[in-house]
Amino acid sequence: MDIFLHGFVVCFGLIVSIGAQNAFLLKQGILKQHVFWVAFICFFCDVVLMTLGVLGLGSLISQSPLFSFGLALFGAIFLLSYGSRSFISAYRGTSQLLAGGQTSKASLKKAVMVTLAITLLNPHVYIDTVVIVGGIGGTLTFEEKIAFLLGALACSFLWFFGVGFAAGKLAGYFQKRRTWQILDTLTGLIMYGIAASLFLYAIKLGGTIF
Repeated sequence: MDIFLHGFVVCFGLIVSIGAQNAFLLKQGILKQHVFWVAFICFFCDVVLMTLGVLGLGSLISQSPLFSFGLALFGAIFLLSYGSRSFISAYRGTSQLLAGGQTSKASLKKAVMVTLAITLLNPHVYIDTVVIVGGIGGTLTFEEKIAFLLGALACSFLWFFGVGFAAGKLAGYFQKRRTWQILDTLTGLIMYGIAASLFLYAIKLGGTIF
C-alpha cells in the first residue's frame, strides 16, 4: 500500500499544474462537450506512457535528442496556433458561446484531435510520465513497479475525470461573454508560455545535435 500511495502522490505532484492539457480539459468540461472522451484520451495516454516508463520500455524515447527536438518544435508551433485562436476568440468575444450545446461527429473529431495533439506533441508529457515516473518506478522490484504504476494511474484517472466533470458545475458562471473572454485569454497565455519554453528547449537541443 505504501508503494501504491507513493505512485499516487508522485503523479499528483506532476499532474496538478495548469498546462495545455488541463486547460483544454477544463474548457471542455465547462462547455459539457465530449468530456468523457477528452478525459479518457488524457488518461489512456497516461496509461500507455507511464507503463512504458515504469517497465523501462520508454528509454529510447527519453534518450533520443533528435526525437525530442522534433517533438518540441512541432509542439511549440501547434501551441502557438492554438493560443492565437484563443486570443482571437477573447478579442471577438465569440468563443464557444455560439456552440449552443450542440455536438456532431465533426466537433467530436476535432476535440479528439486537439486532445491528442496537446498531449502527444508536448515533450513535458514524456518527461513527466516516461522519465520522472518511469525513473522512480524503475528502481523498484517488478511487484513494486506494478503497485507504483497502479497508484500513479489511479491518480491520473481521478484527476482527469474529476476535473472534466466537476468543471461542468461552473457552467452557470460562463453565461456571460466577459467570463469566456477571461478564460480564453488565460488559455492563450498558458499556451504561449508553454510554446516559449518548448522553443527554448528545442534551441538547447539543437545546439547539441547540429
